Amino acid sequence: MGIFLFFLGLVIGLLIPILAKPRLGLSSHLEGVMNGMFLVILGLIWHRLNLSNLWLKLTFQLAVVGTYLNFLSIGLAAATGAGKLLPIAGGREQGPFIESVITMGLVLVTITMLLVCILVMKGLTQQAK
Repeated sequence: MGIFLFFLGLVIGLLIPILAKPRLGLSSHLEGVMNGMFLVILGLIWHRLNLSNLWLKLTFQLAVVGTYLNFLSIGLAAATGAGKLLPIAGGREQGPFIESVITMGLVLVTITMLLVCILVMKGLTQQAK
């Protein structure tokens, strides 16, 4: 999962010059590469997480959904030029549908990745029983 996301980040890096907003393309490239590395690192420490099976499954699912959704939301913004929530990276307000999709994606990314970090920190700090 992580290596594939890393790969996707490299591929979109090749596409930066042809995207509607190249600066957002660079952001998507960085999101893919960094989130791919995050998943690989998470896999390396996974055995140290002291969480129940239910919480481990939830953490895994949230991590995969959050990292890929991050890459896809920023990539969609780069391809369309939309992204009023991304003004520093060059996003401009576009139609309400595409803005809603990107905004919803970014909000969900924020929530899921905060939950992943909280669950991982909890799993790393809990004493083994």
